[in-house]
Amino acid sequence: MKLKYINDINPATGKVFAKIKCSTEKEIDRSVEKARKAQKKWAALTLPQRSRMLEACAKDFVKQKEKIGRIITDEMGKLYKSAVGETHAVAYGIRETIVQAKTALAVENLKEENLRTELHRTPIGVCAIITPWNFPVSMPETLLSPALIAGNTVVFKPSEMVPLTGKAMYDIFNKHLPPGVINLVQGADEVGSYLIHSNIDMIAFVGSQAVGKIIMKAAGDKLKRIVLELGGKDPMIVLNDADLEKAANFAVNGSLRNTGQVCVSVERIYVQEKAADKFTTLVANGVKNFKYGSGYDESVQMGPLVSKRQRDNVLSQVKDAVKKGARLITGGGIPKNNNGYFMEPTLLTNLSHKHRIMNEETFGPVVAIQKVKTEDEAVKLANDSPFGLGATVWTKNKKKGLNIARRIESGMIGVNQGIGAVSGTPWVGIKQSGYGYIGSIDGIRQFTVPRKISYKK
Repeated sequence: MKLKYINDINPATGKVFAKIKCSTEKEIDRSVEKARKAQKKWAALTLPQRSRMLEACAKDFVKQKEKIGRIITDEMGKLYKSAVGETHAVAYGIRETIVQAKTALAVENLKEENLRTELHRTPIGVCAIITPWNFPVSMPETLLSPALIAGNTVVFKPSEMVPLTGKAMYDIFNKHLPPGVINLVQGADEVGSYLIHSNIDMIAFVGSQAVGKIIMKAAGDKLKRIVLELGGKDPMIVLNDADLEKAANFAVNGSLRNTGQVCVSVERIYVQEKAADKFTTLVANGVKNFKYGSGYDESVQMGPLVSKRQRDNVLSQVKDAVKKGARLITGGGIPKNNNGYFMEPTLLTNLSHKHRIMNEETFGPVVAIQKVKTEDEAVKLANDSPFGLGATVWTKNKKKGLNIARRIESGMIGVNQGIGAVSGTPWVGIKQSGYGYIGSIDGIRQFTVPRKISYKK
């Protein structure tokens, strides 16, 4: 490995506050070997036994939520209150998985005349779990919990942006699970590349579309199982008859929360012409009053971007849009007298699909508005993307909203609300936003393979 250490940088200050050693090839191999050695015994435990150990992990996350919250804020800039809440929610996620596993992993007994078949769902083996930095405890949990509850062992690589958060998660799971069931490796691209090509049986990944494609190619060599939750470019359609105040409030918060670093952020807005001026004015007021600063400042609504590289990418999209005729209403720059990776909340209008910011994932604090004439034009533009993660539709006519929602090519769609759904439903992206899905009973089954045993009565 060329890279020996990760510089852990606080994005609010731009200063290095920790150096983390990258795992070597030998260390990665040993982690996989330990996971392989532990897997049979772990899978041989009963579901109640595995569940009790994971429940102990859930309790520990609640106990350590403030401690882990501080690590998250220091490493990636998330608001401290939000970071604590995210950590607390990990306990809920683990417990929900435990409950769902009772159905997901139950043996099914099927009958056909005098033929009987037992359908068992068995673990795949050793899973590589590779996770992002934007939700550095909740996203790993959505992969770790189902993999572990199903009887798999894991090699966990958190994002190089949040190595200490990943270590804190690992410490909790490792404390309550048998040796070798969970293993930690640290590093950036080289470590991830070596891990996905190692002696593992499955790769579960949340991150960018580009890396997802690399993983898919690597998995094809030995037909390794994969689950990929990839990026989004979520459209928001605002019709003339929408509740514009409610829609504008959602547009602002949906675009700027977590500094826009959310895979289901509102990344492009299509508003009908008659509503456009009022809607844009409401959004502009919200963006101008959106406060930013240190994640420990309780008066702010967003912190810094995670890195200079991420900020530069967002700024380049904004500059490209303005150069090509977009109108910058507010923001678009870097605050003065600040050493961190902050960026002003930004509003762009007069956009079209000739602009990169309407096609490429932005992952930053930008609200992007494009006018449309008709509902059909809005749907066509919403579907004009390789992404298909989330989307929303805003209209006072619920029947019309549902009909439009059914025409949108996304895995999760909200009508007059965000994409939040009934508990137990999967988190799923279509097109190039995902391969497989996570959450739900069927999501747990993604980490298993069915086996049939048949006999005559």
